[in-house]
Amino acid sequence: MPRLSEAQKSERRERILAGARRCFARHGYEGATVVRLEEEIGLSRGAIFNWFPSKEELFLALAARDNEQLHQVLAESGFEGLLEAVLEHEPDWLAVYHEFGRLFRTDPALRDRWKSVSSDEARESSLAWIASGQADGRLRRDVEPDEIARFLGLVIDGVVAQRVFGFDAPRKGLVLRLTRDAVRVQGDGEVQVSD
Repeated sequence: MPRLSEAQKSERRERILAGARRCFARHGYEGATVVRLEEEIGLSRGAIFNWFPSKEELFLALAARDNEQLHQVLAESGFEGLLEAVLEHEPDWLAVYHEFGRLFRTDPALRDRWKSVSSDEARESSLAWIASGQADGRLRRDVEPDEIARFLGLVIDGVVAQRVFGFDAPRKGLVLRLTRDAVRVQGDGEVQVSD
């Protein structure tokens, strides 16, 4: 059997992750059986689980990637960029994000495993963005960066839930205005956001 080049390995991994995302989005974690994963990905179980030792590891790899992506977008593009990304993400991404939250709440073993795959570096980049905003006066200083991060997470999770449940996405301008009212320093120089 010929060896795969690095580019082919990367392509294979991406193919598995993309197919798994579609399967988890359509059937949920429990309903994404190995047979369904094989059908959606178009590879045998041996080929799939050569890259990921179990269905849980595959699911956690998707969740870890999503988590890192969200933190990176916040660090690089601010809350507006993060909100825009969530409003524009495809439904499969949102469904898997939501499914992970459900499992995280109900499965203690998954929560323990999450600690070994989630990136502290990604979270730290978000906190650095918040701390920078506090230092230069854009964000309020009477609240700890971690608390602002949790609040922004609540807003993003709410937008995701609205979209996953089939409701119309909220108006970006309204969400930005209300969020900025909550975390920005008030006074001269306030940025106006149009709907």
